[in-house]
Amino acid sequence: MKKDTTKMPADVADEKLFDNWFDPVETELRTKVRGFIEAMIAEELETALARPRYGRQSGLPTGDDGGAPIAGHRHGRRIRSLTGTFGRTEIAVPRARIFGKDRKTTEWKSRVMRSYQRRTRAADALIASAYLSGTNTRRVRRALAALFGGDVGKDTVSRVWRKVKGDWDAWNARSLTDEPIIRLILDGTVVRVRLDKKSTSISLLVALGVRQDGQKVLLAVKNMGGESEAAWRTLLDDLVKRGLKGPELVIVDGAPGIEKALAGLWPDVLVQRCTVHKHRNLLAHAPERLHDELSADYKDMIYADTKQEVETKRKAFIRKWRLKCPAVAASLVEAGDKLFTFTRFPKSQWKSIRTSNAIERLHEEFKRRIKTQTLLPSAETAAMLFWALLASGQITMRKVDGWQTLNEKPSDPAIDLAA
Repeated sequence: MKKDTTKMPADVADEKLFDNWFDPVETELRTKVRGFIEAMIAEELETALARPRYGRQSGLPTGDDGGAPIAGHRHGRRIRSLTGTFGRTEIAVPRARIFGKDRKTTEWKSRVMRSYQRRTRAADALIASAYLSGTNTRRVRRALAALFGGDVGKDTVSRVWRKVKGDWDAWNARSLTDEPIIRLILDGTVVRVRLDKKSTSISLLVALGVRQDGQKVLLAVKNMGGESEAAWRTLLDDLVKRGLKGPELVIVDGAPGIEKALAGLWPDVLVQRCTVHKHRNLLAHAPERLHDELSADYKDMIYADTKQEVETKRKAFIRKWRLKCPAVAASLVEAGDKLFTFTRFPKSQWKSIRTSNAIERLHEEFKRRIKTQTLLPSAETAAMLFWALLASGQITMRKVDGWQTLNEKPSDPAIDLAA
């Protein structure tokens, strides 16, 4: 091929994107929208009345002449404004009265265009998604002004967000009886919110569940003043109250509040302390000049290939660091066998059990989305926003590594702790 067909005409190539907003395709499409919506509603009404416009059947409401009974009658139309992804348009909605069983009439209501509906569901979803992406209400208005013809203000964004709250309340009250949860991952994160007109730090406590098929699912998000035993017990009691059965394994970050709450509720449950959090703790006990050496020894132990190797390298780690930095060895001993619970499971599951990274990634993504807002309006909004990012599909979760072997039971006993 000798001819270059990728070159645009000169008049089009010289035109800049913001020079001319007129698009004949978009314009023509939007002019057709009104007629299309009105035709949908008219067809819906004809079905409800069992006859087309100006159609005649029996002539009597009761059908005494042998014809089919009349379902109702039209009585004018009203003009409604509707905003969708196609922009804002005026719709002529027909009105009608429908006969009931007692032969009394009631106002017909369209299912295509609900009462008091001002925006399509797709438009509301688009507004909510823009807000969830980390844009504040005023920026959403500016970003969507061209699409909606300037018909979306910050108050509209706030009203759409309030609609989301209804789904949030239903999600918090849903039953967990039928959820086949076999593993829990618990962790908290700190966010700043406006409380009593002041900027205040609160803790969001998050419970992530793993189903029998390996799929991760968000179970609960609660705003609390901290990560105390009482705070975590409140979250766990709510899960049990809604029907959650005791899991086989719980992965935690090692905070004393979580472990005490778990011991009080499920004393026999297996607990895995996050190896990443413990690594940070060990580094905090050692001088900076030893950090590289400490990290190398620790990772060599945690990422060993077999349970026996992990056990051998743990003993060597403790012997070495008792002499070099006793505080490091004491911190590792303090973790006990809970740091090595992963070794009781099939090797294919070690990666997903060793750490609480699954929930940490959610925390990171959540904070990335809210950093443009600096301060969230309330504690409940923070929890609801975390949930909405997952419910709306802005954040997705995959199955855990090694899900194919989740049916296998853990081995017993754990590694030998004698150093």
